[in-house]
Amino acid sequence: MYQFSSKLKIFSIALFILGLLGTGWSFYNGSTATIEDAKTAIASKHDDGHHGNKNVDSHKETKHADSDQHEDVHAQGDEHAEHVLHQMKNRPWSAFYVALLFFLGVTLLVLAFYAAQRVAQAGWSIVLFRVMEAITANLLPVSIIMVIVIVLTGMHFNHLFTWMGEGVFDKASENYDPIVAGKAWWLNVPGWMIRGIIYLIGWNAYRWFIRKNSIAEDTATSIKIYKRNYNVSVIFLVFFMATESMAAWDWIMGLDPHWFSTLFGWYVLATLLVSALTTIAFVTIYLRSKGYLPKVNDSHIHDLAKFMFGFSVFWTYLWFAQFMLIWYADMPEETTYFLMRFNEYKTLFLSMVVMNFAFPVLLLLNSDFKSRPWFVIIGGVVILAGHYIDLFIMIMPGTVGESWGFGIPELSATFLFLGIFIYTVFSAFAKADPVAKGNPFLHESEHFHYYNIEHHSAGEENHH
Repeated sequence: MYQFSSKLKIFSIALFILGLLGTGWSFYNGSTATIEDAKTAIASKHDDGHHGNKNVDSHKETKHADSDQHEDVHAQGDEHAEHVLHQMKNRPWSAFYVALLFFLGVTLLVLAFYAAQRVAQAGWSIVLFRVMEAITANLLPVSIIMVIVIVLTGMHFNHLFTWMGEGVFDKASENYDPIVAGKAWWLNVPGWMIRGIIYLIGWNAYRWFIRKNSIAEDTATSIKIYKRNYNVSVIFLVFFMATESMAAWDWIMGLDPHWFSTLFGWYVLATLLVSALTTIAFVTIYLRSKGYLPKVNDSHIHDLAKFMFGFSVFWTYLWFAQFMLIWYADMPEETTYFLMRFNEYKTLFLSMVVMNFAFPVLLLLNSDFKSRPWFVIIGGVVILAGHYIDLFIMIMPGTVGESWGFGIPELSATFLFLGIFIYTVFSAFAKADPVAKGNPFLHESEHFHYYNIEHHSAGEENHH
């Protein structure tokens, strides 16, 4: 049985405390921001030349920028300064929200991949079941935090979602938004909160059930429990495919309520699935290196890397399909989404494509490299960073606009959830046998080897 080492436990607690302190400081710093801080930030952007072309009179603005810089800031009035202040106050919430959704999404997609393995009756992955089950233990703590965020958001403790603003649905208000008002059947606070809680309860209910019955399989005298697990996994996958897309609409696309994409649910699924597979590979490689997964061989690592490679290509296909169709149609209500991201997040926007497609494809294209843990780890680090940036770019423009950054708020939130992840995952792994002994496909998984044509041909030549 695995023993959660004291060093790893202390490391996870240290990450949690460091993240908690940094997050607390970020929220305090954001809450004490003043209108003068906002005006300073605006002037700083002008000084650095980051204001860019904001309207069709850009040439006129550029001509007078140096001489009338401060006059322009004052001409915009308190309204613009208040808007920037609003963005500054949103940044701690946004940084926390990005990290929360990233860890929640990764954990959820590990659970979905695990369920898919059960439904497909895949033989190769059985020796990885306890690894995946341990990772999904993180679903409960992040779900509890997500419920708190949902409640606080619904009670207007933050202003991440512009459609929740005062007067947006009121025709008599100056804040009335006819486009958002047309979506009131979906974009309403009670419905948004109830749906979110239903998603989380459903996902956690399946995780609780499957973990309990997976352990019960180890001592079962028949395949009754195995069949029950199969049936429940089928039901969960149907529930998951519906709720994952709905959650993506509610929690991410809702941040830009004027914009929509019919591909968005699949796109979010792809970015989180690649990250989930990478996480499984990381935990597996670590536990195998410590001798706790003796049944896992290079072929299992190879197949995990193959999934990482394949879904990196799938993500790229969806990214390009969504971007290309919107760019080609050139409809203002659609292109503004990418225009904001390209103008204000250009470096991240372009580097994300390299990190999420070019790098993993070049590194993992070679079949031999997929079996080498170090290559998988190198590729995986870039993949996780790239898909975190992907989620960052989905969320930040709609919440903080051009007032974004990457510093203490973002790092602290990541440390906080990483500490929770490490503690819950390895605590859960220590509570059950590392091998799912009761699964009828275990023998196949223990003797799994991928079929490599080149190696097979070389072996035949040597034999002759």
